[in-house]
Amino acid sequence: MRRVPPGKDGSRVAVQGHAGDPSRAGSSTAACPTVVGASRWLFPDPEDAGPGGVVGVGADLEPETLVHAYRQGIFPWPHPGAPLPWFSPDPRGVLHLDELRISRSLRQRLRGCGWQTTVDVAFDQVIAACAEPRDGEGTWITARMRAAYRRLHRLGWAHSLEVWDGGTLVGGLYGVLLGGVFTGESMFHRSSDASKVALVDLVARFGEAGGRLIDVQLVTPHLASVGARELPRGDYLSLLRQVRDEPVRLAEERRPVAPLAAPGRC
Repeated sequence: MRRVPPGKDGSRVAVQGHAGDPSRAGSSTAACPTVVGASRWLFPDPEDAGPGGVVGVGADLEPETLVHAYRQGIFPWPHPGAPLPWFSPDPRGVLHLDELRISRSLRQRLRGCGWQTTVDVAFDQVIAACAEPRDGEGTWITARMRAAYRRLHRLGWAHSLEVWDGGTLVGGLYGVLLGGVFTGESMFHRSSDASKVALVDLVARFGEAGGRLIDVQLVTPHLASVGARELPRGDYLSLLRQVRDEPVRLAEERRPVAPLAAPGRC
């Protein structure tokens, strides 16, 4: 990537978005994201990404850099001992909202667990839980990444969804909301199926808000089991350009998960 100089007057042009509205604090839907400055970095066209979907390396994790990248379908994925790489994989892992699959066992879990969900109540706890090493492996969600996404959350671009068993956080996920596309970054569970419950609830809330597609970046067996599939990168980027400025806001109220098991929920 190469750095882009600021305007002649030293100012930066704002990327498209919506300014925060203090009057909406405590409302039932997430506030509009705060406008950020234009990125100092010029990213290559993601359609020209190299092997493995690598678009480039370097840059920084400032809010304007991240927002600019995500709006182009590009995301950072740190690798130990290497400069920060940025990716736009082909094909792209996606979950169409009407293709969510809820297995019989997951439906039983939804009916009987008594859990509840919230949005943006415990973002720091969720990203910290997602960053915990699993199966003896390290984590790509470094301290630098956690700090960057916490800043993005405070500006209204990154969101978390929490799953609660009473007052105990048992699962959740976080990601970046770009109008009609929600890019999921990571999820975790401390009770069986809790991450899947988080995803089912996200699909419900996102669909109600007018969302179109959940970007899961890469399809894993865990995500494939709930309906995620691969989409050609060009198709994903075309849809992203169409819907990234739509005024989609997630409902934030606490909800029981049992209604998610109702017939017709896939």
